[in-house]
Amino acid sequence: MLTINIDPIILHIGHFTLRWYSLVVMAAVAVGIWLTVREAERKGFSKTGIFDIASWVVLSGLVGARLFHVLDHWSDKFVLDPIRALYIWDGGLAIWGAVFGGLIAVTLISWKRGWRLPALLDAISPGLVLAQAIGRFACIITGDAMGKPTAGPFGIAYANPNAMVPELGVYYTPMPVYEILANFGIFLLIWQFRKRRWSDGLLFLVYLSLYSAMRFFVAFTSSYRIIAFGMTQSQWVAILGLAVSIPSIIRVYMRQRNPVVLQ
Repeated sequence: MLTINIDPIILHIGHFTLRWYSLVVMAAVAVGIWLTVREAERKGFSKTGIFDIASWVVLSGLVGARLFHVLDHWSDKFVLDPIRALYIWDGGLAIWGAVFGGLIAVTLISWKRGWRLPALLDAISPGLVLAQAIGRFACIITGDAMGKPTAGPFGIAYANPNAMVPELGVYYTPMPVYEILANFGIFLLIWQFRKRRWSDGLLFLVYLSLYSAMRFFVAFTSSYRIIAFGMTQSQWVAILGLAVSIPSIIRVYMRQRNPVVLQ
């Protein structure tokens, strides 16, 4: 059992507040962009072109992340004070929303520029899951996204009054820790799989299937609001991810194994 007494607020300068949450998220985004540029270059994309679109993809991801969180917590957090939906610096980013928001931006930009979308998604996959792993450290520091209260054997309690947990001194299931370990594991697999001569898009589908399966099972330890049939928003999105990725993996694999020969 572990108690954390770190102030989520690093410093105040006038009306400006620097928080660990935003600092860690920015570091995660920077690492994700760096690795994506490296992989995209390896696949024949222009480094300048990737840097040009990075800000739009990140912005779309942040909007999607906040939107998913607000929709998930509208009735219990935002309905009486809707302006709080704009307080992104207070935490509250749904990673699934970031994935979908960024994916929409990448799809539109690829279509407009005539890029090979499946190959670009493959290039994005390693950096994306690594950024997801790094970003969850923000949750550990601030107390955001902790799971249900637990009596052991492993739990995290918070002592600082600025922590985001419902109650100080209570040990919570460290869901972000489980996600960090799982995401790093997925990253290592993806990093090895990228060396294989797979069809474009298959690496991203493998990432999506692994990440969806992980989020579905880890969410059972969460304290997220139940949406329907005893499952959270995260689990329903994970089911959608599996429903899309697994049949697509089978279809791409079979097409690669048995290519159509034109007469």
